[in-house]
Amino acid sequence: MRTALVIGTGLIGTSAALALSSRGVAVHLADHDPEQARTAAALGAGTDEAPAGPVDLAIVAAPPAHVAATLADAMRRGAARGYLDVASVKGGPRRELESLGLDLSAYIGTHPMSGREKSGPLAATGDLFEGRPWVLTPTRDTDTEVLNLALELVSHCRAVPVVMDADAHDRAVALVSHMPHLVSSMVAARLQHAEETAVRLCGQGIRDVTRIAASDPRMWIDILSANPGPVADLLADVSADLDETVRALRSLQSSDDAKRREGADGIEDVLRRGNAGQVRVPGKHGTAPTVYESVVVLIDDQPGQLARIFADAGRAGVNVEDVRIEHATGQQAGLVELMVKPSAAPVLTAALRERGWAIRQ
Repeated sequence: MRTALVIGTGLIGTSAALALSSRGVAVHLADHDPEQARTAAALGAGTDEAPAGPVDLAIVAAPPAHVAATLADAMRRGAARGYLDVASVKGGPRRELESLGLDLSAYIGTHPMSGREKSGPLAATGDLFEGRPWVLTPTRDTDTEVLNLALELVSHCRAVPVVMDADAHDRAVALVSHMPHLVSSMVAARLQHAEETAVRLCGQGIRDVTRIAASDPRMWIDILSANPGPVADLLADVSADLDETVRALRSLQSSDDAKRREGADGIEDVLRRGNAGQVRVPGKHGTAPTVYESVVVLIDDQPGQLARIFADAGRAGVNVEDVRIEHATGQQAGLVELMVKPSAAPVLTAALRERGWAIRQ
């Protein structure tokens, strides 16, 4: 691939353009908002000038509701040798294209499984997709050259290609992305009118659960409008679990020993099923989940503290697999939880203590 046209310069489109540009591909940028395309160009994602002729690959990074129309326009004017989209829903856009009577041999639906709570070109990074799954949904009609162009894009973005049926993809993302986003938003909504004294007690747990609720509602209305059925089915199952959990909690309030035991069994059941599901979540880079051990460090909330901790961990020869930060309520201090392999925990603890860090047991 030598040339590409990215149509839609939001987070995903600009991030893909940055990755391609850094690998020598001449990228042209287009957007319904020319200012957004100019911003992406200023970031080094390519040029906002129109290509002189057909490019090798056109990448449509528009919201799901606009994907089919945008693709159809590009295909009718012969903008590229191959076409793909990066929308988070795959079955609907393809059926829309089929209804328009277009030759879809030059098209493949794709979906990079990566993103951020922020949107727009200024949130984009060239490494957004690194190590993340990138779903490809070819059909028997998909031209081999187009599939190869899509695989080349995935390789340039250092993502991991995963081939799926389009409708199977839509059911899968309903489970692992769309439904969890709505649940996160529902939990976060409980905080909107909560007393300030309660909100000030928020710790890392509530931050983890509500993090994705910070995303743009307009973007999510587009996504959910394109995949409502599978998401509704999953939420119906969650609703049934919630009803059972509420009944179990009410039973725990009873003065009757048998009812309390029944309530405890109900709560234990949902917690254990949660344990069983959580261990199936892949670890880093899609590998099997790994059990890590925590080293908790007390730090002052001052510039450079995290950099010092990571530098000291590096000097000790320890790789920090993950990190969590919890700020102390009302204090200029916090706790940094460093996740490392169990064998590395004693080494890191000793090294950090030697360098003057306060370790929490």
